[in-house]
Amino acid sequence: MGSSEKILAELADDTPVDLVGVLENSHVFEILDQLDRELIGLKPVKTRIREIAALLLMDRLRKDMNLNAQPPSLHMCFTGNPGTGKTTVAQRMAKILHRLGYVRQGHVVAVTRDDLVGQYIGHTAPKTKEVLKRAMGGVLFIDEAYYLYKPENERDYGAESIEILLQVMENQRDDLVVILAGYKDRMENFFSSNPGMSSRIAHHIDFPDYATEELMEIAEMMMASLNYRFDAASAQVFVEYIRLRMQMPHFANARSIRNAIDRMRLRHANRLFGRRGEPLTRRDLVTIAESDIRASRVFSGKAGVT
Repeated sequence: MGSSEKILAELADDTPVDLVGVLENSHVFEILDQLDRELIGLKPVKTRIREIAALLLMDRLRKDMNLNAQPPSLHMCFTGNPGTGKTTVAQRMAKILHRLGYVRQGHVVAVTRDDLVGQYIGHTAPKTKEVLKRAMGGVLFIDEAYYLYKPENERDYGAESIEILLQVMENQRDDLVVILAGYKDRMENFFSSNPGMSSRIAHHIDFPDYATEELMEIAEMMMASLNYRFDAASAQVFVEYIRLRMQMPHFANARSIRNAIDRMRLRHANRLFGRRGEPLTRRDLVTIAESDIRASRVFSGKAGVT
């Protein structure tokens, strides 16, 4: 028997592993179920997060059985349009990593280029290192990460920040997970210009846009959390609103829905305020009427407004 065959024979025994105990102690399924409840749609994203969670669970069980191997690389890239849940998923991913012992604290530090890159010589390194210090033990979420690299500007200091990030991502990956986020095409250009960064990203997850029905479900969930509701007529009109808004510039999925609800609440409050002297009911206070939606300039065809 060869040495490799002997090692494999020693490994392949029937010693039981405590999968149930690991699951109960980590509460990973609770976090995944919460993600399912809180985020409408995004099936491919949820599937990929479950796959990563399963990989980490198995890696932990292997460690418990002294089956040591190189720890899985955990740096990620989330691509998609605004309002598709990237930040929320990053927060849930941090909880999973913390529960399974891959990060010490499980917090998320969300930043953009302005938090990392300075405007003069000697300013960038301290800014980047300060952000990394705050993120250690958790997840660093860099939104619109492609803005770190501006090759057309010879005096830009983004390259210095990238170099520091690369060193930390490689040398301290057992204490920090970096998630880069942004539009898919721009992130692809960023990686092609920064192969060192690309080689350190193990998981690429694309967040699809929401369908009309999913956005309506998101709206109803947001409304319920604020103790508001649609009636039959206003619900139908809001579906019409969504379809029109999706065709306009600067549409940001769930973020645009949240903004629309804020505007509807303003119109609703102003409408009730105008009924001074008339009795109001609890139903009046919670029900968004068709007129509260129809007043939006979206119905007049003006782009970029709610």
